[in-house]
Amino acid sequence: MMITMRLYQGATKLNTASLFQLLSEFVLLLLGGLLILLAISGRVGLPARPAALTLLGILFIYSAVRAWMRRQDEKSHLQTHVRAGSLVLVGIVILGIPLLPVRDTSLLLGIAGALLVFRGLIGGLLFLRPS
Repeated sequence: MMITMRLYQGATKLNTASLFQLLSEFVLLLLGGLLILLAISGRVGLPARPAALTLLGILFIYSAVRAWMRRQDEKSHLQTHVRAGSLVLVGIVILGIPLLPVRDTSLLLGIAGALLVFRGLIGGLLFLRPS
């Protein structure tokens, strides 16, 4: 009985909010993998409405700024910086897609996917660290 209590003392407390956070990091990891797969396939071009990409990039950057401005406790400070920083970088990459030549679209999409995969991995590791 005492051995099991010692094992669980250092573990992360699982509640609904923390499980949802872990699930969202996993979804972002999968989304990044999908973007990398699309970039590798080479079947990506400039969209018919580049204004939609511009709005999407602005939305990512706006979400990052909101995350940085939100109050937080000290233990989730690093997680917030990882999330918001990755959103800013993905937003900048997405804003660059309509501005750069069409041949660079796959590269930018792959970079955005790699950023999201990296964020998912780092977010999952930060979630599992003892509090």
